[in-house]
Amino acid sequence: MLPACQRIANEMGELFECAESDGYVRIRTPYLYPDGDVIDLFLREKPEGATLTDLGETLRWLRMQSLAQRRTKKQERLVQDVCVTLGVELFKGMLMVRPRPDSLLSDAVTRLSQAAIRVADLWFTFRTRAGEAVTDDVEDFLQERRIPFERGQTFVGRSGKRWRADFHTRAPQRSSLVCVLATGTRGASRGITEHVLSTWYDLSHLTVGPEALRFVSLFDDTVDVWSAEDFRLLEGLSVIARWSRPDEFLDLLAA
Repeated sequence: MLPACQRIANEMGELFECAESDGYVRIRTPYLYPDGDVIDLFLREKPEGATLTDLGETLRWLRMQSLAQRRTKKQERLVQDVCVTLGVELFKGMLMVRPRPDSLLSDAVTRLSQAAIRVADLWFTFRTRAGEAVTDDVEDFLQERRIPFERGQTFVGRSGKRWRADFHTRAPQRSSLVCVLATGTRGASRGITEHVLSTWYDLSHLTVGPEALRFVSLFDDTVDVWSAEDFRLLEGLSVIARWSRPDEFLDLLAA
């Protein structure tokens, strides 16, 4: 059998590069992750059989797009669906296939590359940084940190209108209402800010008394759509938190 690099050159041409790397043959593909990083695959050949893997880079990339430390059940199901559809094994966080001696190596490389692309593209499904997706991230974060909370609870304002808080959290010293401000477009940011401002203003009676609630405006500042005025509008009625600083947000809820 020809060496792996020779087979790659013969079957896949110049778009695929090949090099030895820590006991593997690294195959640099022409495919990219959504942020432009190149998808590399790694081939290890032994007498008992060959293994082609991404060495866990795809799920590592997906994990880095979220502040949550583990995938949700929905995300796990979507990843498994991709693997089943393309005939790829998920083992210890790595996408893997077994190239067969009687088949072209290019077939295995193409199949695994497609799996890596589709798994990474799941980010557009549940990590578009739109409001509901970010709120899901916050929910995962609160669960991981064991902060008791209720999601989507409504409260009656002084005007008689009902307002929904994204989270009602409870800590030993004080409970908080959290509104998540998230959007992918600058044009929508002011409308979101003004809605939260109206929420806090109409619910301001909840911030007094022996069981006074703290209001927290949590900005998803991982997307640069917010102006200084957005923060100023809300800082008089609530405490400002930034999703890019999750530990500070956690300390705020626990204080």
